[in-house]
Amino acid sequence: MKLENKKKKNFFKKKKIIGFINITHNGYAFVNVNGFKKDIFIPKNKTNRSLEGDLVQIKLLKKSGKKIKGEIIKIIKRKKKKFIGILKIKSNYKYGSVIFPKKTIHVDIYIPKNKLKGFRHNEKVLVKIIKWPKNLKNPLGEIIKVFGLSGEYQTEIFSLLEEYGISYKFSKEVEKETKEIFLKKNFDTSFRKDCRKINTFTIDPIDAKDFDDAISIKKLNNNIWEIGIHIADVTHYVKEGSFLDKEAYTRGTSIYLEEKVIPMLPHKLSNNICSLLPEKDKLSFSSIFNFNKKGKILKSWFGKTIIRSNRRFTYEEVQDIIDKKKGDFYEDISTLLFFSKILTKNRLKNGALSLERLEVKFNLDEKKNPIKLFFKKNNDAHHLIEEFMLLTNRKISEFVSLNLDKKPYQRIYIYRVHDKPDFKKIIDLNKIIKPLGYSLDKENFKKSINFLLKNIHKKPEKNFIENLILRVMSKAKYSTKNIGHYGLSFIYYTHFTSPIRRYSDIIAHRLLNNYLLFNKYNKSKKLKEFYEKQSQYCSYKERLSIDIEREFSKFLQVKYIKKYIGQKFDGIITGFTDWGIYIDLFLFQIEGMIRLRDIQEDIYILQSKNSIIGKKKRKIYYLGDQVKVKLIDVNIEKKQITLNFLN
Repeated sequence: MKLENKKKKNFFKKKKIIGFINITHNGYAFVNVNGFKKDIFIPKNKTNRSLEGDLVQIKLLKKSGKKIKGEIIKIIKRKKKKFIGILKIKSNYKYGSVIFPKKTIHVDIYIPKNKLKGFRHNEKVLVKIIKWPKNLKNPLGEIIKVFGLSGEYQTEIFSLLEEYGISYKFSKEVEKETKEIFLKKNFDTSFRKDCRKINTFTIDPIDAKDFDDAISIKKLNNNIWEIGIHIADVTHYVKEGSFLDKEAYTRGTSIYLEEKVIPMLPHKLSNNICSLLPEKDKLSFSSIFNFNKKGKILKSWFGKTIIRSNRRFTYEEVQDIIDKKKGDFYEDISTLLFFSKILTKNRLKNGALSLERLEVKFNLDEKKNPIKLFFKKNNDAHHLIEEFMLLTNRKISEFVSLNLDKKPYQRIYIYRVHDKPDFKKIIDLNKIIKPLGYSLDKENFKKSINFLLKNIHKKPEKNFIENLILRVMSKAKYSTKNIGHYGLSFIYYTHFTSPIRRYSDIIAHRLLNNYLLFNKYNKSKKLKEFYEKQSQYCSYKERLSIDIEREFSKFLQVKYIKKYIGQKFDGIITGFTDWGIYIDLFLFQIEGMIRLRDIQEDIYILQSKNSIIGKKKRKIYYLGDQVKVKLIDVNIEKKQITLNFLN
């Protein structure tokens, strides 16, 4: 204790104390300083024109109770000078102002009247801070880019991409390389296995334009079938170190928004040269397996091929053939489905989780406004393709990692890994679902999770519980350090099957090709560090793309639901804060909030993180309670839905 007090006294004597500032929505702030356990509290009037994330210098004030107070005396470095917000113009005001619904900064930025010419009220803009005079409470700025009117389809896409630092245009160098590849169309088939005479087809979503994978099947005799999974040979065209390669790495992944794709590779490559289009000779990297009639794999082969797809199927077309038991390639499709079901059964028996989420999709009108919301569910056609892609990713990973005696090599590879869930989170999950009549066996977690998922099928609480399960789970990522894939119950697993849209798969292709050609591997520590760094970067870009896709989907959901203001809905309580209750609306699978201050029947306070209680009537609401609510308001700018209990 004496040592701690001595440290504090020495700290107050320091002339220069610096740290990064965290400013709350209310204007007061905290600064985290190395060497001190507690953050330094900065009152609202002492932030001295600093903004969120700035590196600042602090002068310490007198200690107040347990708090150590300070004031900002200098901004050493701004974290950001450019911000995305919405321009508000009022005719009788001296300034226009850019507001920030997402609260990226705690103050509006003023735009002088003489700098507003040509701009419109409610436009989403990129604004740059020019100066912040001492006599003004707000900084002054200038608009450097306009995205369009707030709440419009194109506006929201391009402002999101700007916010996340994603480029939607390709450089001249990349376009030049793409054009050269397009004109050459280099087809060196001398070292490739020719698979063009085998029945081959692609199965993809109806709106897909880039076809990463195709599947072939050939009956060798009454007991053996040869099944090929053919993946676009992107690395044949995208050479390591080229402008194309560097751009693909920078982007990391394609981003899929409703009716819009921000591709990792230019369209001439992704939708044409690399894409496994029907009735065209295409270069691929293939995994070919011999199955016996019991679904056992007798032989595997991996290598470069040339294929010719007979037909492009959509999932809906294949499902129709499965249901009606007739149509193009029916015999091939039914055989593939038979083997895929064996693969699924074996995977689940081995301990894989059977978590399958419904995907929220929209129909848009000609102005790109959402006119219909629906949920996309995987069917047999999806499962057929999914199982063969999982098989390919697993078997390639095993081939690279194990020698003929099934002992581990020390080869470098990029793995898709998934860690075990946090035990404490499992205990917390059990506490939440227990009042709903469910429980988990901590000793046999996977089995009990699958049993739970089966039990909640078609139940109102399904979406809520599935979200809770996802929060318990670790996030899958890329790494050269293999720990296995917990969710799939695979010891070895990679991502190989989507090189048109994932850079991780390009890395996997290059490494596998190197091992096939030379059967050598470099044990260099530097090389492993290089690939680990690339793996971490691919994981980072994946998380960014998921965030962008979710945020854009939320925008469409909020815009769609606006027309239902005043209507009543069923929902389930999914969370509590000091100021509100989160409700998941069954019909839309989107969360809205009831502000505690808006509840008229009583004054409610947070009793625990899982419940609130009324002060007078002592009524308690718990997580998972089903409730009836009314849609009160929708704020598209903030992507917020306001609800209230029915009286």
